[in-house]
Amino acid sequence: MFKIVRKKQLNEQVILFEIEAPFIAKKAQAGQFIIFRLDEFGERVPLTIADHDSEKGTITIIFQTVGKSTMALGMLNEGDCISDVVGPLGVATQYDESTRRVAVIGGGVGCAIAYPQAKKLHEMGVEVDVIAGFRSKDIVILEDEMKAVSDNLYICTDDGSYGTKGFVTDKLKELIESGVKYDEVVAIGPVVMMKFVSKLTEPYGIKTIVSLNPIMIDGTGMCGGCRVTVDGKIRYACVDGPDFDGHKVDFDELLKRNTTYKVQEAEHICRLTGGKRNG
Repeated sequence: MFKIVRKKQLNEQVILFEIEAPFIAKKAQAGQFIIFRLDEFGERVPLTIADHDSEKGTITIIFQTVGKSTMALGMLNEGDCISDVVGPLGVATQYDESTRRVAVIGGGVGCAIAYPQAKKLHEMGVEVDVIAGFRSKDIVILEDEMKAVSDNLYICTDDGSYGTKGFVTDKLKELIESGVKYDEVVAIGPVVMMKFVSKLTEPYGIKTIVSLNPIMIDGTGMCGGCRVTVDGKIRYACVDGPDFDGHKVDFDELLKRNTTYKVQEAEHICRLTGGKRNG
């Protein structure tokens, strides 16, 4: 059993948990993830390790309450326990020691995954620009945390209610065209966002890493559910990723695969609320 030692509501739908998991905390690295199961009947749900403290023996996860399992998870409180937490899974992000300046881009709840990347790079002495995109001011998360691990933090909102009005790609293009020289761009968030960040950086020859989130079940590469096409070859996000070269990912295929169960999800009757849910 894994005890929840801290719970924080980041916005209406996004929650942070700090969980006692000493063995995972000891080995966790930026870019890796865990899979949790609420109980013996629960589904397996992957979540990125947003932070970890090896001395305290805790890991931090941040999740959006959008489906049956995450809604049930969000109803737990400090002192409650999660039945199973497996990890760290996936390949830790690989950093080039010669890197001098990086743009880390997060979209919505994807900022929870972008944050540990920015933190690690900042600790390495890399100049880090964080560009965080949200629909509006009321769903902004981790602003203080991202500010602490970046040299420059740019917040963009679709409606202009906070920060700069527009998309993260608008700000990235503005910075590149102003003469900022990036050795690398790290983009994490909705698939469409990662696709267009990659399309933007490709003509400039800027190395771009994306963290993919396809449908995943076992997290060990056996089920094949998380397969993606990278550079024309089949790869599995759980064991080969989740980080990949954004210029080589078949994003259109990934977008199509991610909607495989759209009809079933829309028709699912939530046992928590009695109503239908989306996503």
